[in-house]
Amino acid sequence: MEQAESQKKKLPAGVDGDTGARIKQLFEHHGISTYEANQRLGYSRTSKLYKVLSGEVRPSYETLVDLLAEFPDASPDWLLMGKGPMLRAAAKADAAPKSAVLQQVVRGDKVVVVTVDEKGKENTVFVPIPAQAGYAVSHNEAVFVRQLSNFKIPGFDRGEYRAFEVSGDSMEPTINHRDIVITSRVDELRLLEPGEVYVVVTPETVMLKRIKDQVRGSDNEVVLYSDNAHRRPYHMETRDIEEIWRVRGYVSSYIPSAPDVTIERLWEVIEELGFDRGTVRRHLDEGATSDATL
Repeated sequence: MEQAESQKKKLPAGVDGDTGARIKQLFEHHGISTYEANQRLGYSRTSKLYKVLSGEVRPSYETLVDLLAEFPDASPDWLLMGKGPMLRAAAKADAAPKSAVLQQVVRGDKVVVVTVDEKGKENTVFVPIPAQAGYAVSHNEAVFVRQLSNFKIPGFDRGEYRAFEVSGDSMEPTINHRDIVITSRVDELRLLEPGEVYVVVTPETVMLKRIKDQVRGSDNEVVLYSDNAHRRPYHMETRDIEEIWRVRGYVSSYIPSAPDVTIERLWEVIEELGFDRGTVRRHLDEGATSDATL
């Protein structure tokens, strides 16, 4: 109690419980996400602003000074106490044009941001590789989601879908670098289907992995697997998972070689290694005959 009272005494005069909400409104007016604002303000820890915006802590005097210096058009009276217009000028600047209508909907125990078309149907939002660092921390912010491209994909027009560009080789040969996976949101970990591929979003990263085991609601850990045999399984605490999306399909520019060409190349490699094709074929035939008698 004494510590809480001490913290209250240190708060700037006039700061109320809605200051965090007004700071978020200021960021939205300028068309920037919390992640981008954090960079502009020069803060090394991303958690500082997130705690302020969530109402977990109130902004310090230094934070308010930084905000007013970085956004000189903001009214101090409005920012601290909610009095008067947001901007010093009488008229507000025109809002940035919207590529899609944003809505907040309930998904499980969370309120999430989605985009819909003029008919109210949800769009498929595309998250390219360059945007994934920002997505990890700003995936549920209206300003950030608005900046992402929206698509309609045949066969994926009912429900909420999100498309992610794949980075890295952890899921090769199943899914390759720069393929695009189309995913649907999974609201609860207990609804995961064992053996399927998922996009897992944490506060630090976006990753594509396979989940082989059944996950119960009481589990504290989930094991993430790669299809690439050179990658080890990754153990993750369930509390670190912000979002999880099940892969429903993918778009790829990688076209496998025709089967006969692949087999012929395999025989060429066998011969280059010094083995006789006929001898190898005979051993394979003998092995097949032996298996058939088991």
